[in-house]
Amino acid sequence: MIVDLSDTTTNGVAKTLVKIRDEGGVVTLGRVLTLVISTAMGEEEEAIEAANDASREHPMRVIVIAKADDEDPAIAAVGHRLDAQIRVGADAGASEVIILRAYGDVADDEEGLVTALLLPDAPVVAWWPRKAPIKVSDSPLGRIATRRITDASTQPDPAAAIRHNSVTYAPGDTDFAWTRLTLWRAQLAAALDQAPFEPVTAVHVTGAEDSPSTYLLAAWLRMALDAPVNKDITTRANGSSGIHGVRLTRASGDIDLERDVPGIATLKQPNQPTHDLALPRRNLRDCLAEELRRLDPDELYGQVITKGIALLGH
Repeated sequence: MIVDLSDTTTNGVAKTLVKIRDEGGVVTLGRVLTLVISTAMGEEEEAIEAANDASREHPMRVIVIAKADDEDPAIAAVGHRLDAQIRVGADAGASEVIILRAYGDVADDEEGLVTALLLPDAPVVAWWPRKAPIKVSDSPLGRIATRRITDASTQPDPAAAIRHNSVTYAPGDTDFAWTRLTLWRAQLAAALDQAPFEPVTAVHVTGAEDSPSTYLLAAWLRMALDAPVNKDITTRANGSSGIHGVRLTRASGDIDLERDVPGIATLKQPNQPTHDLALPRRNLRDCLAEELRRLDPDELYGQVITKGIALLGH
């Protein structure tokens, strides 16, 4: 079911949601959190689709603040108003989706827009799929959120976005550039968990310039192995997107984990056969679902984004 509300208020949205629940039997029972998504108008559907898919694992209420571009004369002519859309049932996965399309000054009060719509006594997670505040923890949504999710890969300069995150980090912050490393970290840890148990003396990480995950992977390995790390960053013209590979140097030989084919990585180790491993680039749904599994601060990410990035030195 989809209900559209034109030129409304958050109080009007809340009353309509109660009416839908009373008349249609849609209840908030079992909702474990409120996910607030802040994005530009016209870019919200991809994030909503990911949230709907993730809601099957984490039933939740999704509130989307879609802000209009005031620089567009056609949009500026609309004035200061709030349009809303409520999606429940099959149109919202296992969640309730409330889309707030804000024009003019209405868009400036993000906290005021969502306060009346938050689930009572439930954690709040804030997600900025694209442009994020300068310091997310100090933003209106960031102050009310238990977890704050950004995505450095959507920024014009992903490497600069990671460096920015390293100096603005506060407990509760995370970034999908880190979440996309889970499979890589698991495979590398498994390789080092086999004999011979020798120290790693050098690390070489390769990836594309549009991959902030490459920098975080290098920072994590620098911290975890206490070994010098060399990064090889390629342009999109000279290589595929994302992380390309990792080489761990030990006395008995190198461990090479390379992804030359999309979705498939090759693991080479001394005195062992070559293995092909499934190592796909993770989509938004998988990243969001993983981040919603924990609502406490990710301490390891905090150490990597602050201390690990600093150890890289560049």
